[in-house]
Amino acid sequence: MASLSRALRVAAACPRPSRPRGLGLRALTGQAGPTAEKSVPYQRTLKDDAQGPSAVARGPSRPLPSTADVVVIGGGSLGCQTLYHLAKLGVGGAVLLERERLTSGTTWHTAGLLWQLRPSDVEVELLAHTRRVVSRDLEEETGLNTGWIQNGGLFIASNRQRLDEYKRLMSLGKAYGVESHVLSPAETKALYPLMNVDDLYGTLFVPHDGTLDPAGTCTALTRAAAARGAQVIENCPVTGIRVRTDDLGVRRVAAVETEHGSIQTPCVVNCAGVWAGAVGRMAGVRVPLVAMHHAYVITERIEGIQNMPNVRDHDASVYLRLQGDALSVGGYEANPIFWEEVSDKFAFGLFDLDWDVFTQHIEGAINRVPVLEKTGVKSTVCGPESFTPDHKPLMGEAPELRGFFLGCGFNSAGASSVLPV
Repeated sequence: MASLSRALRVAAACPRPSRPRGLGLRALTGQAGPTAEKSVPYQRTLKDDAQGPSAVARGPSRPLPSTADVVVIGGGSLGCQTLYHLAKLGVGGAVLLERERLTSGTTWHTAGLLWQLRPSDVEVELLAHTRRVVSRDLEEETGLNTGWIQNGGLFIASNRQRLDEYKRLMSLGKAYGVESHVLSPAETKALYPLMNVDDLYGTLFVPHDGTLDPAGTCTALTRAAAARGAQVIENCPVTGIRVRTDDLGVRRVAAVETEHGSIQTPCVVNCAGVWAGAVGRMAGVRVPLVAMHHAYVITERIEGIQNMPNVRDHDASVYLRLQGDALSVGGYEANPIFWEEVSDKFAFGLFDLDWDVFTQHIEGAINRVPVLEKTGVKSTVCGPESFTPDHKPLMGEAPELRGFFLGCGFNSAGASSVLPV
């Protein structure tokens, strides 16, 4: 099996065709298709239409109600979370519509990292709530395991400014009950023996961070919501949003139209992820997000990595997620690949990983954990994620249309943000 260092050398040596660049962003050059090494829920991907009839062709998973108090569009992490909280608030007439199967868009391949500390107090409060729900509440309510693993999180500071930023995060976290500790390089080495700390000023350790299983969490969320009267309808693509204008000239949501009928409703929540823009256009609402490729690789077994915390190196733009006795290595590029034409037939699918783009993450990961240089790559994952211009999620009612709410654009962190509605 090829090691990360060999992949790095191959990527550097191979000639690459010139690609159009604009505003520092790389244009899409690959075609969507499944990655063979990645196991897929329901044993199905949509490489092309020739693979057989889709789940949509088989009809909705249950009959559509004629009316609903709220219709949630999108059966990924955000959609399931929204339905759960609506049901907990007593909105028994809430309905979730998913064009394919739950988690089939981006949620199924998400890393599921939960970092509780962010620069915004709103996000810190949201993530602290998330941790309570996935680590305690859902299992108590449903008896289902969300796959929560509390192995802690470690933020890397390779300069003085970054360490000062982490100290501010620690102070902010205290206000919301999030425990964290600033560690010296020596303390960091004691906590994570495989880590190179020669270039570190320090780290921020959050002991109650961890990871969750996105698919398992969605199952628990919808189970809990259904127990309170909410409905989940799969295999039911939305085709339109019917709008009415009231006596004062205000545009309001009137109904949701699907391939299998319509549902009268005064309220829609757009949780369609990378498809949120298309859903917004149905209602005349602009949703400012773009779809991009996001990739990570899963390594072979690493001796001594068990029980280590997850690592986020902001300066190198790399994260290391504990994966049993291995690591998932990923990151965020300054020059990412856009998914220009978002396909409405894409489900449980992946893209081919572009090693030319991914090279920078390999370099950063090997610098931080040198043993990775000789560690093999077990599998690769490259799927779509939605990002917003300011890297903040889109939440709340759209100004153009009353009753049309957004719950999207979580910048690949949707699985770790359980929305308190």
